[in-house]
Amino acid sequence: MPSSDDDQRDTAVADTFDILWLSWNDALTSYDTRRYAWNVLRATVMARTSHRDGRPELSTAAFDTVALRSLTGPADSMDKITEILKLFTAISHLPGRQFDVMVLRRLCGFAPEAVSALVGSSLATVSSDERHATRFLESVLCPPPSTEGKTP
Repeated sequence: MPSSDDDQRDTAVADTFDILWLSWNDALTSYDTRRYAWNVLRATVMARTSHRDGRPELSTAAFDTVALRSLTGPADSMDKITEILKLFTAISHLPGRQFDVMVLRRLCGFAPEAVSALVGSSLATVSSDERHATRFLESVLCPPPSTEGKTP
């Protein structure tokens, strides 16, 4: 029996195809039909995603990702779940393209070439977006130690 997540996914994809069918002439005249289609899919999914403080709420998705599936056992899982939830919260603060790249690369496990083809961006753009997103996430999740109040 399909889960409600499966139903929501199937509905989002069906709605995306309907929108693309209705706007196919616009898609064909756009700079890149893949990017156009990705933007339609992204808007459709984001419209159905729970939001908190204007950001997509990703915590429920945390339990169905490559990151969580790579955990080795219960003790490892308990220690890592909090870290993964913090990562998802940080990812939700990324700008759109960086958000998409990190979700597809790090959470879904797609290769850079596949992400490039899916979102309709060059491989160099995908790599740049991933690099910038990684720097942001590292700055949020692993800030440098404070030197305040310390004497050299």
